[in-house]
Amino acid sequence: MNWNFEKIFDSGGRPLGGLAWDGSQMLFTDVNDSSIYAYDPKTTKITLQRKYTNRVNGIVFGNDGALYGCQEGSRRIIRMLDDGSSTATATHLHGVPHNHPHLIDVDKRGHFWFTDCYHQLLASGPQVFPALDHQSVLKLSLGPRPQSHWEIERVTFDSIRPRGLALSVDEKTLYVSDTTNELGRVRQIRAYPLLADGSVGPFVVLHTFGEDYRGAHRGAEGLCIEATGKLIATAGGDTGPGPMIYIFAPEGWLVEAHPLPNCLPTNCVFGDSDLDSLYVASEDGKLFRATKTGYKGHPRF
Repeated sequence: MNWNFEKIFDSGGRPLGGLAWDGSQMLFTDVNDSSIYAYDPKTTKITLQRKYTNRVNGIVFGNDGALYGCQEGSRRIIRMLDDGSSTATATHLHGVPHNHPHLIDVDKRGHFWFTDCYHQLLASGPQVFPALDHQSVLKLSLGPRPQSHWEIERVTFDSIRPRGLALSVDEKTLYVSDTTNELGRVRQIRAYPLLADGSVGPFVVLHTFGEDYRGAHRGAEGLCIEATGKLIATAGGDTGPGPMIYIFAPEGWLVEAHPLPNCLPTNCVFGDSDLDSLYVASEDGKLFRATKTGYKGHPRF
């Protein structure tokens, strides 16, 4: 049985990215409009929640209840408060500014994991600091003491262009979509084992996207976790199988695949009262919602 994806928002072509369920509404980011909106599934109304975010993309609620966002326009993760204000976290990796944070997840200990990529749009202000010589998954942590500082550490040392990421239910595996969308380059969904010291071991490839005379098949972007541990991935576009939702068992094999309406999917998250609806955002500005009995999101969402 296919999921019925209903379009509930269209930005008119501006990319949508971050998704976060707040308990009653689905928040989503209109990246280049520097806005965060909320969709209420009970009333079907969409309201503006925050403006002037300087291109916040990925969003997630921290263990402290605050909303954290990947501020691509300032090359940093910010903490957003209910009064409309925000504060910066760490911005430097080993003494130099990191790249443009893209999508983000949080673990039970309150550590934030985010993909750090190059972006064709430059950050605001004078271009004083060049990009790093790598695109990696980074981890943002706040020390345990009251006056502790935020710190960033590098997690992956072999990623080429990480886009989406998700932690398994038991937080023993980090899933990463490494996607260049170029012929002959990497387009993989990877599973990294998380080691006791917080580092990752050698990755296993869950899926590789192909290419043919029409070009590279657009690889995976956003990832999220279903309650029983299945991995949900958004991928596809104008070539290959087209826009799809891929569902992988925790052991790694492909369980299901469901076509999406014509779009370039960027992210996915479960929402609604029982976390049984899947929301999908797209690069071409569309937000979809679908419900299927038997699937629920991880409680973190």
